[in-house]
Amino acid sequence: MERVPILKIGDILLVSIQGDLDNQSVLTLQEDLADRIVATGAAGVIIDITAVEIVNSFVGRMLSTIAGMARMLDAETIVVGMRPAVAITLVELGLSLGGLRTALDLEKGIALLSRTSASHRYKLSTADQ
Repeated sequence: MERVPILKIGDILLVSIQGDLDNQSVLTLQEDLADRIVATGAAGVIIDITAVEIVNSFVGRMLSTIAGMARMLDAETIVVGMRPAVAITLVELGLSLGGLRTALDLEKGIALLSRTSASHRYKLSTADQ
């Protein structure tokens, strides 16, 4: 079983999924990611699925579960690199992926997280006054 690498870029963790994941790989990724979010205090997680060509309900649930878990640990999740066919399939499967934000590419995902993080810090600082 190959582990999915988790890279740290500033206060963002980047997960690049390079192919199909089996059930055990997904469970390992979820555990590894939760540990890294806590250890680094990451404000955001970007999941790059550019290399994912085929998606099924399992992959959709995995993305949704990871986003929910990250949110519980105070990190925002953004999925980047979704191909049109993958988006169509997710909609056809009835997977709305509620609470999961998307961006077209990594650059836009980082920009979106930066804006979200800045807004979150502003709300916290004004709440303290």
